[in-house]
Amino acid sequence: MNTTRRSILAAAAAAPLLPGAAALAQARWQMATPYPEGNFHTRNVIAFLEELRTATSGRINVQLHPNASLLPMAQIKRGTQTGQVQMGEILLSAYGNEDVIFEVDSIPQLVPTYEASRRLNEVSRPFIQQRFERQGLELLYIVPWPSSGFYTNVPVESLEVLRGTRFRTFNVMTNRFATLIGANPVLIQAAEVPQAFATGVVNAMVTSAATGVDSSAWDFARYFTHVGFTYTRNAVFANRRAIAALSAADQAALRAAARTAEERGWRMSEEARTATTRTLGERGMITSEGNPAVMEAMARVSEQMVEEWLTRAGDDGRRIIEAYRAARG
Repeated sequence: MNTTRRSILAAAAAAPLLPGAAALAQARWQMATPYPEGNFHTRNVIAFLEELRTATSGRINVQLHPNASLLPMAQIKRGTQTGQVQMGEILLSAYGNEDVIFEVDSIPQLVPTYEASRRLNEVSRPFIQQRFERQGLELLYIVPWPSSGFYTNVPVESLEVLRGTRFRTFNVMTNRFATLIGANPVLIQAAEVPQAFATGVVNAMVTSAATGVDSSAWDFARYFTHVGFTYTRNAVFANRRAIAALSAADQAALRAAARTAEERGWRMSEEARTATTRTLGERGMITSEGNPAVMEAMARVSEQMVEEWLTRAGDDGRRIIEAYRAARG
C-alpha cells in the first residue's frame, strides 16, 4: 500500500461520523416510575415509549422499570440527573422539600375541577421547567391524578373523625394537612400503602380512587369519601445530555410523542376517576361525596394552607397564585 493510500485511510478512520450515520445510532435508555403497570399513568408511559420507538424506527428504545422496581420515588429525579437512568416519572409534590413550587398542586381544595387544574398547570409549568433545566433535566409532559378522597373504616361525617388517626401522607402538604386536623402524619409512598395498613402503621389516608385500586384499598378500608382534595400532578422528564446526544429529528420525535402523551394522559385521568371509583364500589367499599360540613371545614383548612404556602414560596409562588386566580376569573 503506497503512502498516499495509507494517508487517505487513516484520515477516514479519524474523521467524525457524518450526521446521517450518527442518526442511525441506537439510544438504549432506562426509565424509572414508582407506579404499577396497571395504573393509568404507567399505561400512558408505555404507550408513549412505544410511539417513540416507532417514530424513531427503534433508534430510541427505552426499558421501563415500573412500581419502584429500579429506584424508589425519592431517588428517581436524582437518578435521572446523574444519568443512572435517562428518563423518570415522579409525583411533583413529593419533591416539595427540594423546592416549594413543586407543592402548589397539593394545596387542598385550591383546584376543584379538571378545568381549574389545567389553568394551574398552564401558569405554573414555566416555573417548573426553569427549575428542571437548571438541574440538567427536560420536562417532557405533565398529567394530573384524579381528585382524591379519604379512606377510612368509619364514615367521615366531619373532619373530627380523622383526629388522632395514623394518617398516611406522601408529601409536605398532606403532612401539614394531617397536622392541622389533629391526625398523626406518617410518610408512606404508594407502593408501601398495603403493608402500612396491614401492619397498623396507618389507618387512614387521602388519595385518589386510582391509587386506591392500585393498592386494593378494599382489603383495609370500608369507606371512600370523595372530597376533591387535590389534582396532584406527575411529571415525566429526561436527562438533557441524553437528549442532546440524539439527532435533531429524534429530539423532535421525542417532544412530539411527549405532547401526544400529555393530551392522552389528561383524558385517561378523567376516565380513571369514574372507572376506579366504580371499582371501589364493586369491591365492597362504600363510596360517597363529602357532606357540607366536611367541605366547609376543608375550605377553611385550604385558606390557611394557601397563606402558609405563599409565605414560603416567595415571589414565584405569588405570581403563580395571582395568575391562576386571574385565569379562573
